[in-house]
Amino acid sequence: MSDPLPKVLSVQSHVVFGYVGNKSATFPLQLLGFEVDAINSVQLSNHTKYKFVQGQVLDEDDLGKLMDGLRQNDLDHYSHLLTGYVGSASFLKKIGQLVHDLKKKNPDLIYVCDPVMGDNGKMYVPKELLEIYRDEIIPLADILTPNQFELELLTGKKVNNISEVQNAIEILHGKGPKTVVVSSTEIGDDLITVASALKEGIMIKLEIPRLPVAFTGSGDLFAALLLAHSHLQGNIKLAIEKTVNTLYHILKRTYEFSLGNHPDSAQPSQKIELRLIESKKIIENPPSELVAEIL
Repeated sequence: MSDPLPKVLSVQSHVVFGYVGNKSATFPLQLLGFEVDAINSVQLSNHTKYKFVQGQVLDEDDLGKLMDGLRQNDLDHYSHLLTGYVGSASFLKKIGQLVHDLKKKNPDLIYVCDPVMGDNGKMYVPKELLEIYRDEIIPLADILTPNQFELELLTGKKVNNISEVQNAIEILHGKGPKTVVVSSTEIGDDLITVASALKEGIMIKLEIPRLPVAFTGSGDLFAALLLAHSHLQGNIKLAIEKTVNTLYHILKRTYEFSLGNHPDSAQPSQKIELRLIESKKIIENPPSELVAEIL
């Protein structure tokens, strides 16, 4: 009998229309052979870059009830936990308890934490989440995927070059995570992903050509792909190459699609919704165009 499929509990946002949060993460993970159970921290009509947004926000009691239902039925067996956007301090604290509970059930569970707090110098979650991430959640994470702004928030250090990124990553390693991947740094002309895995004793970087558009949901997709390829590939260099090549070619396809014909009523955000379904073959068999370099 073959081993059971790896199983992910993904706790992040949900939109009815478009691709962010769980809508960005679930389909790629399933294509790559993972069972996915999704808990939606918020349920919105669409993401917040649109003119209007309607929806609901789960609180910590809602999360507790959902997990209690799974626990009562003995359904809370997971190989991985993935967390993304959380909008309240009490919900984030509840995730800390969730990590303890799931690791008690499966000590080998891998917790992949995307500490979603902001980008481009601006926080878009309540400021009190920073302290909770830094002091309570980060020490529980096995794999951490901040962007450059979140890296600076979590370490209290501004980063202006690769050496400073490396130093900030070492600070995060000191807080607990064995693998730290800075999903994007804006240093020089290209975007650069920097990754460090203590188990392998290496740090790598991968330069990504810029596209002239700011995408929404790409960080959520990055974290999901990294979870998958960290499990499937067995080494950080190959995992990063698979992750970044997949992401870059999906974004490139999305950008090219955005240049085509759209209804006059289409908002700018609608034109650059991630083209995940059209990218099925890219997810399953990504190109090998972008190659990582060992630092």
